[in-house]
Amino acid sequence: MVLLQGDLCALGRKESAMRFPVVIYQEETGGFSIVCPSLPGCHSQGETLDEALSNIREAIELCLEVMEEDGIPLPMAKEPMITSVEIERRAKVS
Repeated sequence: MVLLQGDLCALGRKESAMRFPVVIYQEETGGFSIVCPSLPGCHSQGETLDEALSNIREAIELCLEVMEEDGIPLPMAKEPMITSVEIERRAKVS
């Protein structure tokens, strides 16, 4: 989970924190890709895990800022359900 500290005092609201789950993928070529399932289209990357987490925090903050500006209700952060499925593959016969 990524914890965001919002400076809501300037908006006349009490400061609050929001938690958003993120999914991290280690890339084969190096670095990390990271996505926030609660905010479709909100993703980032970084060479290190710390950089990826810092970048996704910024991406989430920007997504929330745009949503507020556009009058879109902020989403409730949802815990993703992650599982695996098994796929049987047959060898191709020429």
